This record gives sequence, structure tokens and C-alpha cells, in this order.
Amino acid sequence: MTARSARASVDSARAALLQRAQPSVRAAVTSRGAISRVDHRRRLTVLVVRGDGARVLRVSFPRRRALVGAGALAFGVALLGALVGDWWALRQRMLDVAPLLAQLDAERATIDGFHRRVAELRREVASWRELHARIWEPFGPDMAPLRPQRGMGGARAAAEREAPGSPVDELDLLAEQVRQEGESLRALDRLIGRARKALAALPSRWPVRGPVNSEFGHRASPWSGEREFHGGIDIGAPPGTPVRAPAAGTVVFAGPQPEYGLTVVLDHGQEIRTVYGHLSRIRVQEGQRVERGAELGLTGNTGRSSGPHLHYEILVQGRPVNPRAYFWD
Repeated sequence: MTARSARASVDSARAALLQRAQPSVRAAVTSRGAISRVDHRRRLTVLVVRGDGARVLRVSFPRRRALVGAGALAFGVALLGALVGDWWALRQRMLDVAPLLAQLDAERATIDGFHRRVAELRREVASWRELHARIWEPFGPDMAPLRPQRGMGGARAAAEREAPGSPVDELDLLAEQVRQEGESLRALDRLIGRARKALAALPSRWPVRGPVNSEFGHRASPWSGEREFHGGIDIGAPPGTPVRAPAAGTVVFAGPQPEYGLTVVLDHGQEIRTVYGHLSRIRVQEGQRVERGAELGLTGNTGRSSGPHLHYEILVQGRPVNPRAYFWD
């Protein structure tokens, strides 16, 4: 066999072999392409390239995972949007409520100030009650106005004792207290109206201003040093000082007297008389009617006197009393 004939037989054998293998190869290629097409539809690929076209990053992941991720991202964005919307709505409401809160604070401060003021007024009214009691005391219990008696008893509930009164209750209580005190004042005004004449007759002012050199009562005699009773007070004053009537009255004596020198005696009614001794001059006459503050005479040193002064004496039913008990000023 020659070389040519041998090469020809090899080529024919190769062709026959290729012809027999070609169907299986085509089937394999077809199957691989189908697999590749199936895998490509189920996966997503993210490719990152540079500006010059060179690939930098390639990420491939299943399509289902991408859909789940996209859904989660959309849900997160929607939830965030809802939260931001709620926050914005709440912020707008807070801005709208802020003036109301400020107004509530102002109203609360006003109510607190009202309670403090009512408490102060109640304390003041309570002090009026004590003052009225002292004013009515000299007139006796029969003259004082009767207050409403509340003869009831029983313990209150703990919640009632601890709960503060409402503004309306506070005002009602204060109005009741003021009404009671108003009744007491009106009753006192009626009593003073009836006693005005008697009060006007009281010698309630000083006949002359000056130091008291000798008080009412027992003292050592300036002449003998022995103990004696002094029926008035000696008011020191320079000679010629005006002596004025402490209350309206009628002059029942005006002239010299052995003990008191130039003397004036006033009758104020209600069995009350006043004596002014040691005068240097007399300005009134017996039987004359004088008003409160009228000039009776001038201070001096007449009679049994050791120096210029006024002997002032008050007689009630003919008996000397301490003039200081009648002074109002």
C-alpha cells in the first residue's frame, strides 16, 4: 500500500467518524443552549462598567430574591412616608394647641391669684369680727347683734375635708361673711346714732397740751410732803396758753376759788362736769353755752399753785374720776 492510498483511507475513516458523531454533538449543543436560556431568564445580573467600557463589577442573583428585595424596599419607603406624614400632622397640631396651652397657663395663674386674694379677704373679714366684738363689749352682750346659730354636728368624709372649695363656693362663703359683718356695722351705726348725744357730751379731748406734772390719785403733797388725794391732773403749760372746752356744755361757775384760784366749771349733762383751775384769765360767763373747742380762759398760776399749769378735773355724779379714761386723742 502506498502512502497516498493510506492517507485516503484515514481521511475517509475520519469523515465517517465525524458523520456518526455529528448528531450527538448537535443534541448536546442544543441542550446546553436551552439550559443557558432557562438560567438567564431566572437570574438578574448587575454589571458596573467604567467610562472606557472596562467591566468593574458584575453581580448576579435570582430574580425572585430581587422581587422580594424590591417589595421590601417599597414597603419601607411607604412606612417611612407614613411616619413622616404622621409626624408632620402632629407637629401642626402642636403648633395649633400651643396658644391654647398658654391660655390655660394664664387662666391657671389667674385662678391661683383669685384663691390667694379670697383667702386674704377672708382673713381681713375675720379681723373685722374680732374688732366688732371689742367694740360691742362695752355695751354688753344684750346689745350686740345675734349671729345665726348652727347647732349641727357630724364628721365629714375624708375626701370632703381634703377637697378644696371651688371659686363659686369661696365667693359664697366670703359673701356670707361680709353680709354678717355688714349687719353688725349697721346695728352699731344705729346704736351710735342713739348714743351720739351722750358721746358728744363726753370730755374726750385735752383742754390744753403739755406734760402731766401730777397724775390723778394719791400723791405726796407739794406743800407738806404728806400723802394726799389728788382729784385731777396737773398739765404744765406756759402762762397765757388758751384753755379749750373738751366737749359742749354750760358754764355753771366762773370766778375765783380758794384752792384753784380763777376757776371755770362746765356742766356737760349726763351728770358729767369738768373743772379748770389756776387760770390767769376767764373768757366765759356763768350760764353761757359753749361748744367743743371754745376758749374758756388762759393758763396761769392763781390759787394754791407752785407754778404755771392747769388743774383739770372730771366729776361724774359729783365724784372725781381719772381724766385719762376719757381722752380719745
